[in-house]
Amino acid sequence: MANITKKVSWSSRADESGSAGEGTPLLNGSEQPRHSRQDSLRGQPKEIPHNEKLLSLKYESLDYDNIENQLFLEEERRMSYMGFRCLEISRWVVCGLIGFLTGLIACFIDIVVEQLAGMKYQVVKENIEKFTEVGGLSISLLLWAVLNSAIVMVGAIIVAFFEPIAAGSGIPQIKCYLNGVKIPRVVRLKTLVVKVCGVICSVVGGLAVGKEGPMIHSGAVVAAGVSQGRSTSLKRDFKIFEYFRRDTEKRDFVSAGAAAGVSAAFGAPVGGVLFSLEEGASFWNQMLTWRIFFASMISTFTLNFFLSIYHRKPGDLSNPGLINFGRFQSDSVVYNLYEIPLFIAMGAIGGLLGALFNVLNYWLTIFRIRYVHRPCLQVMEAMLVAGVTATVSFTMIYFSNDCQPLGPEHTEEYPLQLFCADGEYNSMATAFFNTPERSVRSLFHNQPGTYNPLTLGLFTLTYFFLACWTYGLAVSAGVFIPSLLIGAAWGRLCGILLASSTSTGSIWADPGKYALIGAAAQLGGIVRMTLSLTVIMVEATGNVTYGLPIMLVLMTAKIVGDYFVEGLYDIHIKLQSVPFLHWEAPATSHWLTAREVMSSPVTCLNRIEKVGTIVDTLSNTSTNHNGFPVVVQVSGSDEPAKLYGLILRSQLIVLLKHKVFVELARSRLTHRKLQLKDFRDAYPRFPPIQSIHVSQDERECMMDLTEFMNATPYTVPQETSLPRVFKLFRALGLRHLVVVDDENRVVGLVTRKDLARYHLGKHGLEELQLAQT
Repeated sequence: MANITKKVSWSSRADESGSAGEGTPLLNGSEQPRHSRQDSLRGQPKEIPHNEKLLSLKYESLDYDNIENQLFLEEERRMSYMGFRCLEISRWVVCGLIGFLTGLIACFIDIVVEQLAGMKYQVVKENIEKFTEVGGLSISLLLWAVLNSAIVMVGAIIVAFFEPIAAGSGIPQIKCYLNGVKIPRVVRLKTLVVKVCGVICSVVGGLAVGKEGPMIHSGAVVAAGVSQGRSTSLKRDFKIFEYFRRDTEKRDFVSAGAAAGVSAAFGAPVGGVLFSLEEGASFWNQMLTWRIFFASMISTFTLNFFLSIYHRKPGDLSNPGLINFGRFQSDSVVYNLYEIPLFIAMGAIGGLLGALFNVLNYWLTIFRIRYVHRPCLQVMEAMLVAGVTATVSFTMIYFSNDCQPLGPEHTEEYPLQLFCADGEYNSMATAFFNTPERSVRSLFHNQPGTYNPLTLGLFTLTYFFLACWTYGLAVSAGVFIPSLLIGAAWGRLCGILLASSTSTGSIWADPGKYALIGAAAQLGGIVRMTLSLTVIMVEATGNVTYGLPIMLVLMTAKIVGDYFVEGLYDIHIKLQSVPFLHWEAPATSHWLTAREVMSSPVTCLNRIEKVGTIVDTLSNTSTNHNGFPVVVQVSGSDEPAKLYGLILRSQLIVLLKHKVFVELARSRLTHRKLQLKDFRDAYPRFPPIQSIHVSQDERECMMDLTEFMNATPYTVPQETSLPRVFKLFRALGLRHLVVVDDENRVVGLVTRKDLARYHLGKHGLEELQLAQT
């Protein structure tokens, strides 16, 4: 039998199932996790204990399975063929709006960053030129550090104090959302505003970040809002798209929003579609693919159209996304068969460096969780990183003295003649004193001999640790561009060293192609994307010639990196103790059955239940208990009741709010007939049970659940193997899976946390602890 390490804390494994609630004794005899009571009595501790073997109970699941109750089936039967066609057209309209608004947001971010960064660089440049003559460079350094720290401080304050979920790129959170996990506040309007303002401050503040990653989160928020036809934050209901007010429909639109974000960021609509498929979506079909592709195309078109107006070239739609890798010339894209092993070796280097990056960031994130959890400390750390980044970059520019002739091919992207004579520019300043996107482009396309090998080596080492330190700060920032910049730097260095190994150097051609390969290897080694990243790189460079080398490099980087540690996004998902379900069940888990993994006993409700019993059940169980099997007791029998259906907490709360009661004395209804619109109007912020007032007389009434429950919930026999349960649960996007015996009697309930507990560890199949973290 396979080895399994038992590490269960909660004896009832309280989760969404409706089983025993909070306060159930632990196996070790205590009632709560060790630190929870102390925290409530004495405030936040100096150190917050962290255990990667925990699985948090605070995360709920999303209802990706439609509740097919009588109301839903009646509405579907009444709908005509034209009604269904209109709904399909509405889906296309929503996807078009998602693409349009995402493109507008990308355009706004790009223009504001360019303007603010240009103003900042101009001020510092003039200051340096002014004080260089009198030997007062320390004043210039101070101005540079203070400017960056002040701008980053603004971005960190709005994130840390107003919307912490807006920190980082948001890609791990969107992956969790599409996986079926409800991350609080992840798709709110306030989150979008803070995200956009925060990423502008992060990029302008000179941090080792990119604005492309947050675009994915921004597109997802736009999709979640537009598809509902209202804003719960602004309390405005436009009375449109009401049919889409449920998790199933919103999930599809969020997938489109994430793809539109990728498309706007990289000018890669196909890459955006593949990103949603590879990194997030738990459900896929052909029509959804077409709608997502449509949203991606509209996003790219909108960005190009408005940027063409901004650049005073109306109608010129040749601009790609936010990052322009530039077009590789035909003579620089040639590669030979003997170079393929070199490319694969570079992929292995990218996998190793990516694994090192992820390990360092993992321990740094644990340190932050334990010690830097107060908002004021988070802001101070962000300012410290901004100051250190400015100081290091300024110092390296000054001491590098890496001056190159300023040729006619150099444009406004190479204006930095810092510490150089007239007619020369500082290549280290070009790398450090520019936005990361321009630095990547210069590494790809600068002429051979532009960069000093020592300069590139120092830059790679410095930027590697700065980017690692930056990711995870309380600022809105992405890791795509820093990863590309690090890889482009050491990739170009490899090209220079190869060229220097021969007398003429012509055998290795342009070092720019090695910069491209290095960029792909480094990004692949950190985030472990393969298919989508290959297409994104091909689309962003506008040349399919390097498709095969990039694919080989990304596959190698993933294989090598996965040998040591998971991808960066998966690490951060695990550090947040999110019950994330991967594509397949853990290996060696076939010997486990549904009976061994299910939650039991289960709180069940009768088909016709007393109102007081329902109120007490909802009040006494945790808000994480969201599914209650509906059963029918065989009259005159002591045997367990048989399954009749399944009803959700949110449905029961709506029923209680609208007083859907039956008086025993008169046996008549005391309410108007409820419609699906009443449930959709309450979605997604259902009121808590504490806000529902039920009088003592009403507690004695009865509630008939027949019309509102899902009469055909998915069930499995208790002897079903774990992989089979996992496949059914994951593929159908379920939230509850009822476990029954041979007599169709409820014996347990399988939820997301019951399945996410099991993972393959170093010592075989391990079971994570469940705790209210």
